[in-house]
Amino acid sequence: MRIKILGFVILSFFSLQSVAQMINSTVADPRTEEKMLVGYCDIDGLNKNDFGAYFRSQYDLYQPSEVYINKLKDKLDDIEITVVFGTWCSDSKRQVPRFFKVLNNADYNQKRVKLIAVDKTKAAIIVDIKDLNIERIPTFIIYKNDVEIGRIVETPKSSLEKDLWKIVR
Repeated sequence: MRIKILGFVILSFFSLQSVAQMINSTVADPRTEEKMLVGYCDIDGLNKNDFGAYFRSQYDLYQPSEVYINKLKDKLDDIEITVVFGTWCSDSKRQVPRFFKVLNNADYNQKRVKLIAVDKTKAAIIVDIKDLNIERIPTFIIYKNDVEIGRIVETPKSSLEKDLWKIVR
């Protein structure tokens, strides 16, 4: 009995290690040798390498409208968000940090955001994103009760906070 339990514990440990290694995976662009995140990411991945410098500067510089931040605070409780982006993409370098600033200022739990990084062909390599119908990046997909209720694609029409509020209101 102890051997079965020990075997289960060891197998569970290695399974968790495999999953943990699938977060913040990088590949090198074959032409430029530039490292890119691919697949599932977290906030730690966004703060590393060249993308991290862009992330911190854009996050710090962006000043979202307090009017829309206050409107969002009561509207985000049952919202889930998926962000598909590229660490090599100039729009992603600008909009993803700003989007996180909006979410943080609106007291949204950033751990509820699913981040998926893609390579220059818009493939996440280790994550199948075909069903998301990504045409341009970044794409911020907003869900309520597991149903997509809207998206912000590439750049906001007005501002990230105003566009997000229009989706969730």
